[in-house]
This record gives sequence, structure tokens and C-alpha cells, in this order.
Amino acid sequence: MWRRCLCLRDRWRRLLNQPSGGPTAIVRTGANIPSLSRAYAPPAGGFEINLDHRKLKTPQAKLFTVPSEALAIAVATEWDCQQDTIKFYTMHLTTLCNTSLDNPTQRNKDQLIRAAVKFLDTDTICYRVEEPETLVELQKNEWDPIITWAEKRYGVEIGSSTSIMGPNIPDRTREVLVSHLASYSMWALQGIEFVVSQLKSMVLTLGLIDLRLTVEQAVLLSRLEEEYQIQKWGNVEWAHDYELQELRARTAAGALFVHLCSESTTIRHKLLQD
Repeated sequence: MWRRCLCLRDRWRRLLNQPSGGPTAIVRTGANIPSLSRAYAPPAGGFEINLDHRKLKTPQAKLFTVPSEALAIAVATEWDCQQDTIKFYTMHLTTLCNTSLDNPTQRNKDQLIRAAVKFLDTDTICYRVEEPETLVELQKNEWDPIITWAEKRYGVEIGSSTSIMGPNIPDRTREVLVSHLASYSMWALQGIEFVVSQLKSMVLTLGLIDLRLTVEQAVLLSRLEEEYQIQKWGNVEWAHDYELQELRARTAAGALFVHLCSESTTIRHKLLQD
């Protein structure tokens, strides 16, 4: 994931050498920086995104500012990838930033945390089937190691169940995870809840954010029963492939968003001269 971030940074340096007037998104900090140079420190208000010298705004007309330069570069790259038609449904980082800035549901930090932890009650990998035996074995082999990891990592009890009521999650488990999530910023929590809602699993999200799982692994584990049925009955190529790629894209964007919102080291640039 961090290699991807570095690739974004390298690509941004190449974008800085492109002539003005194109689709390039430019990251600025609010200072009057000469067009042929770029050297700055992060301002108190965050990093702005300028598109062809015009300040980007949110749907509620707020100034589009982000907390880290790494995230600003990633968003700028996302905009630069747009062609003749701007496809907002492909711009997951921009959407997450807009949600963080506008907070359309008016939720506070505690409400975001509770919403994410509530997914434990219906966590995908905690619900098990009783038959067929091959699927029972598959769930055990693929999901149990992740649950075991989470229980050891956070010192909690999670478990699994074949009951439609789901597993009985101890109150202490919820308290520990609430305390853990409280260490994240509001921005990062927006990303975490977004990933949880994509994977339908708090446990898989923890594994992904903690780098225990890759995006591909987390997505596959969240779709384990569906993939089992595809292997058994066949694949509707255009539908299943599209759903898989979309889920990967959204999950990857959410995970990247969390890490870039937690980025505390400012990227230092050399002075760019003509």
C-alpha cells in the first residue's frame, strides 16, 4: 500500500513539469507561491486542491482542504485521471474527502465509532453455515485464522456462530474496539466505516487497516460464499467481474484514505525551477 503511495508521489512530481492549462490538479497551501517554484510547509487549515487555478469546493460549497499532503496528491491524481467526462462514481477518495468536510449526516466521532463497531453484530466472517460440508470447511479454514488473529491482536473474544442471531459478542470486546478506534481522527474514521460497509465485516477491516490482509485477500474473504457458489455453478462474467473490481476499488480507496489521513510526515520537495 505504501509503495502505491510512493508511486503517486513520483507521478505528482512528473505532473508538476507539465504545461499549465491541462487537466492537471495542483496542490497548494494557500500561500502566494510563484508558478515556477514550489516550497512550503503545511498550513493550519490543511492542503487545498486547485484545478486549473480554481479552488476545488465540496458539494456544500466548502473549501476543499485535506489534512495531509499525501492525501492531497492522491486526490489530485484522481482528478488528473479523469478524461473528457468527469466520472464522480470512480473518485472514491474525493467522495470520502467531501463526506469528511461536509459531514452530511452530522455525526460526531463517538457516533462514527459506534456505527463501525455495530457491524460486529452482523459480521460476515462470524456467521457460519451448517451445510454443505465443503463450504463449512472452507469457512473454517479461511475465516478462523483471521478471527484468531484479531482476538490475539486486541486481546478480545469474538468467536463465530451458525445461529441466525449471530455470535454473542462480549461487552468487553466492544469496549476494547471502541477504545482502539478512538485513537483515529474523524477523517480516518470516515474511511474505516466506509471500508466496514464495503466488506460487511469489522474484523476484516481491522485486518486490512493493520496490514494483516491485502485488499485482494480482504475482498475475497468477504465474498467467500459467493465465490464458492461461482466455482460450483459458474460465473456471469460481465456481472460478477464488474462487482468484484468495483468492490476492490472501493475497499482499496477506503484503506488508502485511512492511512493517508494518518500521515503525519510532510513530503519535502526541492525547489522546482524553470
